[in-house]
Amino acid sequence: MAERPRGFRRLVAAVVLVVVGVLAAGAYVWRDDILRTQLDPKEPFQTYDPPPAPDYAQRAAWALMPRAPQAPTESEPPADVFFVGPTTFDGGRHWNAPIDDPQADRLFRRVMAPNYAGPFVKVGRIFAPRYRQASLYTLMTLREDAKEARRFAYSDVAAAFRYYLAHYNQGRPVVVVGVEQGGTLATRLLSEAVARDPSLERRIAAAYLIQTVVPSDDAPLPPCLAPRQSGCLAVWAQVYEGDVERAQAILDRSLVWGEGGQLVNLQGRTPICFNPLFGGVVDGQAPPRLNQGATNATGLEWGARPAFLTRQVGARCEKGLLRVSRPHSASLKPSGSWTDRRRMAPYNLFYADLEADALGRVEGLLAGSSLRP
Repeated sequence: MAERPRGFRRLVAAVVLVVVGVLAAGAYVWRDDILRTQLDPKEPFQTYDPPPAPDYAQRAAWALMPRAPQAPTESEPPADVFFVGPTTFDGGRHWNAPIDDPQADRLFRRVMAPNYAGPFVKVGRIFAPRYRQASLYTLMTLREDAKEARRFAYSDVAAAFRYYLAHYNQGRPVVVVGVEQGGTLATRLLSEAVARDPSLERRIAAAYLIQTVVPSDDAPLPPCLAPRQSGCLAVWAQVYEGDVERAQAILDRSLVWGEGGQLVNLQGRTPICFNPLFGGVVDGQAPPRLNQGATNATGLEWGARPAFLTRQVGARCEKGLLRVSRPHSASLKPSGSWTDRRRMAPYNLFYADLEADALGRVEGLLAGSSLRP
């Protein structure tokens, strides 16, 4: 067989390179859609068989819990912290995570607990329920299936809180902390728990709902306006200064609770914006000198105190969002895989600020009440 002319071979090679280039360019342009599709369970929630429910009478149903939850000691902090963690389960086969998913548990223990529950170790005994969390995929779509999965997750969190109050709290002050998906669930939890038992509000030192949107006209507690105020809500969703696209996405796509326990769009309402550097819902620019300590606590042993980086960020509230300046340290910048960058950051820009703020609110509550120290 006669050999192909050199020009023909070059033409074929060029065509192949163009095709590969087009495919690579298409994969880059549509990479979000491609990767998002991989996380889609591809089954209607109505026919989905969820994982078994947790039994909160069992220690295995709690990611974090004191050694003797029914017998607080004088050496422990005077309050309790009920912590609802953020998404650590990507998705794929399940809409909602099994509570024993090893990868999700590792991510919670290595990243989320040290960075977001860590600031409250000195504040109170920490109770963090494992729950059938809605997958990361459900935060990327407004499909009704995804909303159903997020509503389903609430049933576990509500059951855990009821069990905690009935068996472990013993009338102690309570700090509620919810992060991202956990913050949305904690919002409804507070509304329903206080409606069911109005006396509970007098025991709540504060509720910290981090990276969470709560409309200012429909909050479960009054907003925290100043340090040491108790019984109030410290809630914010943060974006970096200049990230217009991300800010608009939060306002357009965030879901909040509506009538009948439905998840609905914000619909133009202004969210509450608590500024951790001011310790209240305060207008104006908080300069970086007020930042008591940011940290990247990822990988630290639970309970270990991280090193703090002071004066890393300034912050201001605008149109219901906390606009944060870019941190200086490389350890406080986004990193990791595509899914890692869509979860809560593996660092906390306001770690020391939250610790000091929560300690002050518990002290304020105890100073003005008859609750046992």
